Order: sequence, then C-alpha cells, then structure tokens
Amino acid sequence: MAATQSCDSFTSIQTPSSLPTMSKVSVPLEVLEEIFLNLPPQQVVLICRLVCRQWKAIADSQFLWRDRCRREGHHLLNASRVPQDWRSFYFLCKKKRNLLKNPWGEDEMRGWQILENNGDRWKVENVFVAHPREGIKSNFVTSYGMCSKSQLIELESEGYNASFMDHIQPDIKISDWYAPRWDCGCQYKIHVELLNQKKKPIQIFSPEEIYFEQWNDGKWKQITHVFHNYGPGVRYIRFVHGGKDTQFWAGWYGIRLTDSCVEICPAMET
Repeated sequence: MAATQSCDSFTSIQTPSSLPTMSKVSVPLEVLEEIFLNLPPQQVVLICRLVCRQWKAIADSQFLWRDRCRREGHHLLNASRVPQDWRSFYFLCKKKRNLLKNPWGEDEMRGWQILENNGDRWKVENVFVAHPREGIKSNFVTSYGMCSKSQLIELESEGYNASFMDHIQPDIKISDWYAPRWDCGCQYKIHVELLNQKKKPIQIFSPEEIYFEQWNDGKWKQITHVFHNYGPGVRYIRFVHGGKDTQFWAGWYGIRLTDSCVEICPAMET
C-alpha cells in the first residue's frame, strides 16, 4: 500500500499501515520551507501550493520569496521601496529580458514602425564587420536619406503592472549597437522616452547625434543609458533610432544598427 500524506499540520507524514511500529514523522516547519527553497520555483507555485491549505500558505508566504530573492542575489535597488508581493518581485527579476522585438533584423522589419525611409530606404544585411557578441549575424542599415524607426512598449502587456512600476520604480536600461562603414561618413541618432498613460513624456534620453568621418575604423560601438528614480506614472517606453550616410551615396552606406535592447531591472544583481 502506498504511503499517504496528511495535511492536518504543515509537517505530518503518514507512514504505511503495514508498518505499525512507525507512526507520524514530524518534519519541522523550517525544514519544509528549506525544501521549498530548493525546489524549482515553478514547481512550488504550480504543484506544491495545490497539495493542501498548509502547503499553499508556505508557498505563498512573503518570507519564502524574500529569502529566495536574497539567496539568488536579487537585492533591492532602494531599501525604502520594499515589494508588496515578494513572489511577484522574484519572478519579475527572473524574467528580465529584452522587450524590443526583432532587434537584429532577423525577421526583416517586423515589429518596427518606420518613421523615415528616405534615400534607398532601410535594409537588413549580414554584418559588415563581426559583432562583439557572437551569434549576431545581421543588422539594419540606413541609406543616403534619413532613416528612422521606433517601437512602443506597453509595460502592462509585458507583465509590469502599474502598481509594480510606481512602487518599485525598477531601473530601465536601454542599449544600442551602431557601426559606420569604414569608407563612408555617416550619422547616428537615438531617442528614448518614458511615457505616462496618455503617452506624454516623463523622462527622455536624447543625446547629441554622433557623426563619423570617412575612413573610420568601422567598428561596432555601444551606447547605454539607465533611467532610475523617474517617479510614478510610467506605462510605456518609446525607443527611436536611425541615421544616414553623409556623402549621399546611392545604396546602403549609412549607419548600421543591431542588438538594440530595453530591459526592466527590478533588482541589483550580484
């Protein structure tokens, strides 16, 4: 006969009736919590918390997920902004990812809104110079007229609700890789906005445009920026970049762009 578990307490395990000399084995609460801390988090949520009310209470406890964050190095950016729900905070830390779609042009222009498409228009091509990140084999390239494109990120649809954004105010990190052609001068620009519900700017990152002379090194460069302490109300992020060649050569001799990234960073990683 198989052993059965009793949920009369957090920790009781009923042994088989065929072994009368063994009665209930009491497992201390802290031992059960330690077991949960060492299980895959999805298993704790999808399996353990469904066993009984007591297991659910442990799986839902703030202490369990706060301790899991501590053990895995997800430390608060600001000690005064304590999560209202440590479990949600933990999973948002784990799901940190690039919110921009199609950042390398592997799917042509899909996911991007074309704002300017002058000269011979935007194009996707194989990288002209090897990218520092192995595996990136394609990039967008501009022409002799100004080319720009954008994406609008709706944070709630990506899992970052209003309460979380306003209370935690996680860092928002943006980055972009750009490279000139070595034999042609070109121009690069980037403009990123944090927007409220009405899509009005709360904070803006808009550095001066970058120009390259002809006969440059042709190497990839990265620009990064972190928005922090931006206050409540952020609901969207608008990412815009582009450029052109400055010698008006027919074809695609303008700035090259790839591996653009927007990340929500709820915690300070160690």
